[in-house]
Amino acid sequence: MVSLRRLLKSFSHAGQGLAYVFKSEQNFRIQVAVGFIVFALALFFQLKNWEVILIVLLILIVWLIEILNTAFEYFSDLFKPRLHHYVHMVKDIMAGAVLLTSVVALIIGAIIFWPHFMNLFR
Repeated sequence: MVSLRRLLKSFSHAGQGLAYVFKSEQNFRIQVAVGFIVFALALFFQLKNWEVILIVLLILIVWLIEILNTAFEYFSDLFKPRLHHYVHMVKDIMAGAVLLTSVVALIIGAIIFWPHFMNLFR
């Protein structure tokens, strides 16, 4: 049987985790702000449903990869970078994953929004 109290407690912990990442990670705050701006633009330009869905999924993926990057960084710090050279590599790899995800999201977003911006200036 599902315990409502346990369920609410797990939601509370999840919210605390998101709040911690938001408070502690500047890049995440920037990505959240950009995500809301992009979503507002999607509504402003009245994108097709599939375009809005794609934009929302891209925003979510960027946020998730940044959250995972933060988790990997904190976990890696348990080992202290000076104890093993792989710790530095893991952090760089995760940062690369965030960068790659963000660049691909930017490219796809540009493809979707380009015609709408062009029509705005006509």
